[in-house]
Amino acid sequence: MTVTEAPRSRSGRAARRAERAAPSVLRAPYIVRGIPTYDILGEESLLRIEATADRILAEIGIDFRDDPVALDHWRRAGAEVDGLRVRFPPGLLREILKTAPAEFTQHARNPANNVRIGGRNVVFAPAYGSPFVMDLDKGRRFGTLHDFENFVKLAQSSPWLHHSGGTICEPTDIAVNKRHLDMVYAHIKYSDRAFLGSVTAEERAEDSIEMARLLFGRDFTDQNCVIMGNFNVNSPLVWDGTMTRGLRAYARANQGVVIVPFILGGAMGPVTNAGAIAQSLAETMAGCALTQLERPGAPVIFGNFLSSTALRSGSPTFGTPEPAIGSMVVGQLARRLNLPLRCSGNFSNSKLPDAQAMMEGTMSMLAAVQCGANYVLHSAGFLDGLLSMSYEKFVLDCDLCGAMHAYLKGVPVGDEDLAMDAFEETGPGMHFFGTQHTLRHYETAYWDSELSDNEPFEKWEAAGQTDAATRANTLWKRKLATYEAPALDEGLDEALKDFVRQRKQAVADQWY
Repeated sequence: MTVTEAPRSRSGRAARRAERAAPSVLRAPYIVRGIPTYDILGEESLLRIEATADRILAEIGIDFRDDPVALDHWRRAGAEVDGLRVRFPPGLLREILKTAPAEFTQHARNPANNVRIGGRNVVFAPAYGSPFVMDLDKGRRFGTLHDFENFVKLAQSSPWLHHSGGTICEPTDIAVNKRHLDMVYAHIKYSDRAFLGSVTAEERAEDSIEMARLLFGRDFTDQNCVIMGNFNVNSPLVWDGTMTRGLRAYARANQGVVIVPFILGGAMGPVTNAGAIAQSLAETMAGCALTQLERPGAPVIFGNFLSSTALRSGSPTFGTPEPAIGSMVVGQLARRLNLPLRCSGNFSNSKLPDAQAMMEGTMSMLAAVQCGANYVLHSAGFLDGLLSMSYEKFVLDCDLCGAMHAYLKGVPVGDEDLAMDAFEETGPGMHFFGTQHTLRHYETAYWDSELSDNEPFEKWEAAGQTDAATRANTLWKRKLATYEAPALDEGLDEALKDFVRQRKQAVADQWY
C-alpha cells in the first residue's frame, strides 16, 4: 500500500507558515487493519442464525417486484417462483455466491487512491442520502448542488477518508431525473478518489456507468471495478424492481454492488437482535446472489444497516448499543460467506453536532471497525437520523476517522517499538523528551487531532472558550477556502460535460 503526503495549501503566507510549522499528515489510500475482529458468537449460535435465515428463505420467501428478468434468473437457478414470491432451497444461495470475489480493487482516477475492498482492508466514505444540510450559520435547509460540491471537496481534503462516497446530500435544486449526472460529474471533477454512482433508476445507473467508461475507457471498465452502487432492500423481505434492475446494470458491467437491508427493529424487522440479523442475512444473500446470476464474478459487498426504534413513539433511533453489537455478528456471518463487508457507520439522531452526536457516532464507528467492516459508508456528516448532512459534524467525524486510523494500527512490537535504546539513554528518574528515540518519532508517534483543544484551561479561556462545534465551523470554512481541485485532463472533462448536456437535453425535467 502506498502512502502519499497530503497536498499543501497555497492560500496565503500565514497559512503556509502555519503549515510548515505543523507536522506533515500522511494520507493512506485505505487502512490495513492491525487488530483482529471482535467475534462475539460461538459456532452453535451462528449456526442457529444461519438456519433461521434458511427457513425464512425456504418457507416465507422474498418478493421480487417489477423485474421479470430477476424472476427468470431465479427460476433457472433452481428457486421456486410463485408469482412475485421466490423461495430458495437451503444451500442454493451459498452455492451461487461462490463465484463472488472475496476481495477486489475499486480504481480511482488517481491510481494512488485506488481502494482495496475485502480482506483486512478498511475504507472510510462520507454519509449518504440526506435531503437536508445544516451548519451553525444558516441552520437546516434543503441541500443544493453547491452543498453537494462542497462536501465532495471536504472529503477530498481529508487525509482520513479514502472514498468520495455517493449521494453525500441530495441536490434538490436539480431535477430528480437529472441530478445524478451532476453528482457523478462533481465526484470526478472535484475528487480523484473512487466514488459511487446513481441507483434511483436503471437508466440513471447506466448513465453513471457510462460516465465511468468515458473516464477510464470502455475496455478497462469492463475488466475492472471503477464505480459502485449502493442498493437497499425494501425490508421486510421485498426486493423492488427499481433496485434489482439497477444492481443488475452494475453487475452486468462488472461494477461493484453494495447490498444493504435497512432494518429498523420493531418496524421493518423483529425487535430482537438475533431475529433481525437472521432477516438481514436472508435479504442480503438474495441480493448478493442476484449479482452473480447476472454476471458471475462481479464484485459485490455484503452490506448491513441494523438500527432500532423508539417503541413508545415509533421514531427511528441511530447510534444505539443493540445494533452496534449486532454488527459484530453480521461481521462474523459475512466472513463465513467469504464476502467483503459494509457495516455500521457514524450514526446519530442528534439535531446538532453535540455530545449526543459524538457519543452515538463513536459507538457505531467502533462497532464498524471491530466487526471487520471493509467499506464504511456514513463515516462523516450523519446527523438528524440521516435526514441532514452537517458541515460541522463532517469535519468532526473526519477527525474521529483519523483516530480510527491509529486505533486500527494496533500495537507493533518490533525492536524500534520496544525502545530499549531510550531506556539505555535515560536511566531511572529521567524524562524521555530529549532522547534520540523520541526525536525520531515525535512527529508520528501519536495521532494529532485537528479539532481537540489540549491547552491549559487559562489559555483556552483567553482564546475565547470555543467548543468543538465552533472550532469545526471555522475549520470547514478554511478547508473550502483553501481547496484546490485535482487536475483533470481537459479532453476528458469536455467529454464528460458533453455527455451531461446531451443526456439532460434528451428528457424533460421531473421533480418527483
